[in-house]
Amino acid sequence: MKTIKYFLVSVIFFLAISTSVNAITIGFSVARFDDNFLTVMRNDAVRRAEEAGHTMQVDDAKDDVTTQLSQVQNYIASGVDAIIVNAVDTDTTQAMTKAAEGAGVPLVYVNRQPIDLDALGATTTFVGSNEKWSGTLEAFEMCVQAGGTGTAVMLMGQLSNEAARSRSEDVREVLKLSMCNGIDLIEEQTGNWSRLEANDIMTNWIAAGLEFNIVFANNDEMAIGAIQALKSAGISMDDVIVGGVDATEDALNAMLAGDLDVTVFQNAAAQGAGAVDAAAALVDGASLPNFVVIPFELVTMANIDNYIGQN
Repeated sequence: MKTIKYFLVSVIFFLAISTSVNAITIGFSVARFDDNFLTVMRNDAVRRAEEAGHTMQVDDAKDDVTTQLSQVQNYIASGVDAIIVNAVDTDTTQAMTKAAEGAGVPLVYVNRQPIDLDALGATTTFVGSNEKWSGTLEAFEMCVQAGGTGTAVMLMGQLSNEAARSRSEDVREVLKLSMCNGIDLIEEQTGNWSRLEANDIMTNWIAAGLEFNIVFANNDEMAIGAIQALKSAGISMDDVIVGGVDATEDALNAMLAGDLDVTVFQNAAAQGAGAVDAAAALVDGASLPNFVVIPFELVTMANIDNYIGQN
């Protein structure tokens, strides 16, 4: 077992450690193809693999744990050199870790932190961002913009994902701060990272007469769904502070339009490319920490120009 370590990196780090690796074959199981952020990450992973001369098979797990485990088992049986997994359910990663490590196949988890992070072996690692900062950055900035007072609702991602649980708890912790405890969180509901589901939830809240002026969302897709519902109900976006996470292209466009107030940049390119390079490095015998950290960054209108086109 490796002692859990956190290593702050950039894509440059991966490019440096991967240059000595010959072309390899990688199996890549993505939780779902119909997610905007994961699509950007997946495309950057494929692009990096092509640049390095690697062969990559990419499969859609379609948000099904059994399907994803089967994909990992098939990769092992087909003789791939390494496996990358964007987990459907971060609470059930042990079986995939056990299968890959038992077969001696390097495994890289990406974007979604596995539950067994502290038990990963020498040929397994996680490339992603420290979720403690995502919800914290989002919530604190929204608190500042709200002047520390208001009435809030929260749209949560799939609670089987560590990111959703962490981001939601981050918001609750920020609201305990003395400068933010004037914000009353009156409703929470799971929108499963989905724009459509968030729209439906927000529509129902509005129809039920719920009154609020702050919307915390665990990701940009749900934030956008909430914005669409608010605007459809004739509510001015000047009267509501809305925040999300990811800094996707759609989210930044919503911010430029004056609809989204806060998002947090999660570097899809660094995660996707980094996972490929980490896989190649492990095949080459490199020793990597359990957690290779890609930092989160706060995005508002004050610095949005730095992030246009990044995700």
